[in-house]
Amino acid sequence: MSAPLYAIGDIHGHLDQMEHALDLIHADGGASSEIVFLGDYVDRGPDSRAVIERLMQGVAEGRNWHVLRGNHDRMFCRFVENGTLSDARIKSGLQWFNPRLGGTETLAAYGIDATEGDPTAPILQAAQSAVPAAHVDFLRGRDLYLERDGLLFAHAGILPGVALADQTEDDLIWIRDGFLTHDKPHPWLVVHGHTALEFPHHFGNRIDLDGGTGYGRPLYPAVFEGTECCLLTPDGRQHLRPPLD
Repeated sequence: MSAPLYAIGDIHGHLDQMEHALDLIHADGGASSEIVFLGDYVDRGPDSRAVIERLMQGVAEGRNWHVLRGNHDRMFCRFVENGTLSDARIKSGLQWFNPRLGGTETLAAYGIDATEGDPTAPILQAAQSAVPAAHVDFLRGRDLYLERDGLLFAHAGILPGVALADQTEDDLIWIRDGFLTHDKPHPWLVVHGHTALEFPHHFGNRIDLDGGTGYGRPLYPAVFEGTECCLLTPDGRQHLRPPLD
């Protein structure tokens, strides 16, 4: 059997939760554990800058980490690059500075005070001065998915029935409609975040690991041995199984 593969869902600027998850993984599998991070490292929480730097440090050290990109990571990059505050995939029309999206908390981590409705130009100028280009380059350079041994890791999910090579970036980091309600098997067990739950859940054809850390709930790392999944807790492994038929 192949070595265990670990996964961490949406961190959303909570460095303390990220470090706790890494400690649990280290205790379970050691310092060389292979880890997939499912995206959304920024927004809502207070430590987005530190979370990015921690991920960059791990990658630079050569750790066996797969750092995928999420929709909030892209929104952050787009604002710093050209001041974009909106995304066509947000049906409500909310903009990145809205408290529900949490962009202002990310800017605050870089020492920038911003509030929804503020003029964009001076905030953009401040962001382009304060945010290291290496942070944007790092997030921009992240993969959109990882395929491994019957598992497919992606931030939001996939468009059912579409070949992996034909999946779009927008679907891989944003999709909900058509994916969350799809109850037929996929070619893989899809492991994703993006859609916050009260607790991670196994749906049979997919596993949602976003337990709502962006809303103040704990971050639960998972371990996969084949397609068997357990959550890691201070009390040990907790099986995460599909519902009974």
